[in-house]
Amino acid sequence: MNLLITILVGALIGWLAGIFMKSAHGFWLSCILGIVGSAIGGWLASALGIHIGSGLISSLIVGVAGTCLLIAIVRAVMGKKF
Repeated sequence: MNLLITILVGALIGWLAGIFMKSAHGFWLSCILGIVGSAIGGWLASALGIHIGSGLISSLIVGVAGTCLLIAIVRAVMGKKF
């Protein structure tokens, strides 16, 4: 059950980041980007000393920010194709 929730939340975060970054990709890529981007956002917030708490809204904000950062990095490496 936790895996299903992780995939759905990752898809939501990937979808939201895709809207902010004006990037269109499929469901599975949104899931992967959302999950990896959330991990990056959580790690970066921790490294910067930002306490995000355990709330849903703060976790979504950090996850979307991390996913937007991931999309920006991928675009810088691959060009505007992504």
